[in-house]
Amino acid sequence: MHIERYGSGPGIYWGLHGWSGDHTTFAPLAERLPASATLYSVDLPGYGRSPAPRRWDLTAITDEVVSAVRSVEATEVTLVGNCSGAILGLLAAERLQGRIGRLVLIDPFAYVPWYFRLFVETSFGKYAYYSAFANPIGRWLTNWSLRGHRQPETDLTESFASINHEVSYQYLALLARVEGIVQFSGLGLPIDIAYGERTFGAVKDSVLRWQSIWPHARCWELAGAGHLPIKEATGQLSRIIFEEPGAREQLAARSHSWSLTKG
Repeated sequence: MHIERYGSGPGIYWGLHGWSGDHTTFAPLAERLPASATLYSVDLPGYGRSPAPRRWDLTAITDEVVSAVRSVEATEVTLVGNCSGAILGLLAAERLQGRIGRLVLIDPFAYVPWYFRLFVETSFGKYAYYSAFANPIGRWLTNWSLRGHRQPETDLTESFASINHEVSYQYLALLARVEGIVQFSGLGLPIDIAYGERTFGAVKDSVLRWQSIWPHARCWELAGAGHLPIKEATGQLSRIIFEEPGAREQLAARSHSWSLTKG
C-alpha cells in the first residue's frame, strides 16, 4: 500500500480513509500536526497509488492494513479511521493487539444504511450507483440533495470524480457483508468517536450502537460539521485526535452525555 508520512514526532498516528477517499483525506489534519506527532496516511488497496487487493474480501484487505502498520517501527499506534475506514481499522485492531494503543473513529457507520444497500442488493443497484456517483450530473444532484449534511463550501461527492468506480463499488459490497458490530465488543482500548452535528441520522444512530458495546468510549459531537468533519471541523477534530491540552474542557458540552440522552 502507498503510505504518506507527515511529521516526525514520537507519537504515531495511522489514518485510514473512508469510501472513495485516499491518503489526502487526512491532509487538513496534517497541517495541524503537533511537533510531538507523526501521521501516516495510506491509500487503501485499489485507491490512489495502491494496487487493488489480491482478492476482493475483507480478510485480504485487512491483511494489507495489518502488514502496513507492522512495517512502522513503533511500540504503540493510535489508529484513526474515517467513515468506513473505521470498520477496516477495527478489523485490523483485532489482530494488532499490543500494537494499537487507542482508536479514533470519525463519523463511523455501525452498519450500511438501506440507501447504500440498494446499490448492492437490488437488480438495478449497480446502474443506480453509476448514475449517482460516476456521472457528473448525478454527482451534482446527489451533492445538492445532501446539502443538509454538509457545509455550503464542501462537496460530499467530489472524491468520486477521480476514483476507479469498480473499486468503490467492490468496497461497498464488502462493507454490506460485515456481520454486525458485536464482534468488536472485546476491544477494551481507549476509544474516541467524533461525529458531525449535521451528519446523517444513521451515523448518530450508529454512535448509540457503538456506545452499547463500548460504554467507556468518549463521544464528541463536532459543532457545525456534517459528514466531512476532517474538512469542516479540522480544529475541533485535531484537538481530540492529538489530545491537545484543554480539548476535553473545550468540547465537554458536546461529549458523551449528549449522545446517551439525545435518542
